[in-house]
Amino acid sequence: MSDGKIGLQLRSLLKKSGELELSLVSIVTPEPAEDEVVVRVEATPINPSDLGLVIGPADMSTAKVSGSKESPVVTAKMPEAVMRMMAARLDQSLPVGNEGAGTVIRTGSSDAAKALMGKTVSMIGGAMYSQYRTMNVKDVMELPAGTTAAEGASWFVNPLTALSMTKTMRRENHKALVHTAAASNLGQMLNKVCIKDGIGLVNIVRSKEQADILHKIGAKYVVDSTAATFMDDLTNALVETGATIAFDAIGGGKLAGRILTCMEAGANKTAKEYSRYGSNVYKQVYIYGSLDNRPTELSRSFGLAWGVGGWLLTQFLQKIGPADIGRLRQRVASELKTTFASHYTKVVSLQETLDLANIDVYNKRATGEKFLINPSKG
Repeated sequence: MSDGKIGLQLRSLLKKSGELELSLVSIVTPEPAEDEVVVRVEATPINPSDLGLVIGPADMSTAKVSGSKESPVVTAKMPEAVMRMMAARLDQSLPVGNEGAGTVIRTGSSDAAKALMGKTVSMIGGAMYSQYRTMNVKDVMELPAGTTAAEGASWFVNPLTALSMTKTMRRENHKALVHTAAASNLGQMLNKVCIKDGIGLVNIVRSKEQADILHKIGAKYVVDSTAATFMDDLTNALVETGATIAFDAIGGGKLAGRILTCMEAGANKTAKEYSRYGSNVYKQVYIYGSLDNRPTELSRSFGLAWGVGGWLLTQFLQKIGPADIGRLRQRVASELKTTFASHYTKVVSLQETLDLANIDVYNKRATGEKFLINPSKG
């Protein structure tokens, strides 16, 4: 239809010439079909998983900005070595943003759609760095009364990741878990879930400041990977909790191997007899992030009962099916202001998202520096 709202949308384009281009484009918002609603997007977080699509492997030290204040364009060079890996997305202008929240301003004709008119809803489905989104009702969740868009914006990725980590732990017969980069928004949620559900959690952080964040919310086991006593501290925490599964947000470097080494040392401390093949306690590290892009290094000092693999939320949710997903979503909705509360350091408009000073901060993916975009701002 011709009377659809026109709104701005942030796009990421990797050109065959070896250049990343970030820009804002005007798009017509599709009119809602019977089971659809049009949402004015008022809050959408910048998650590490979003940055993988927004910026990818571009070298942001080469970034330049052109265009106007209302319509900035950011360009940056792509390292030649990664161009082949990116072949499938070259010369495609992609919308970005996994999740968000806002107000329903128009609906389709179905009862389910009409019931959402004027309501604040959270959404999943990509292209959230947009002023308006036309969504199927099954991909939106009405937020509890009194919940703002900002409070509901991060309802999906981090909360469902935290719950799915503990669900994976149980499904694979482990009794406690380890988490790295543990003072992040996700890490804090995971601590609240584990405290509430009585699950042992070993948190690995990189500074005293990060440890303090976790101790303040009641975390019992926090170890600093920069401390000289790190390996001993981690082994002791693993013995106390019995943790034999880890979720690693770092990915590169030696940390995944060190966790396995300490799990093996913990298993040997409580072993009844010696085996030259190492303990028969199965140890698992799932890499779910890549805060460190270097190769993953494993020094094989942890026997033969171990695994290192990738873990992705969307694949896990497909595995458990709609009924279980519904139960997880219900828990998130009921604990949105407590267990699953997110904290943001800055709220920016779409234009401010393309400010080089802001990019420099949020692209570092530092703990405690989470940005929220309000596409309706300004």
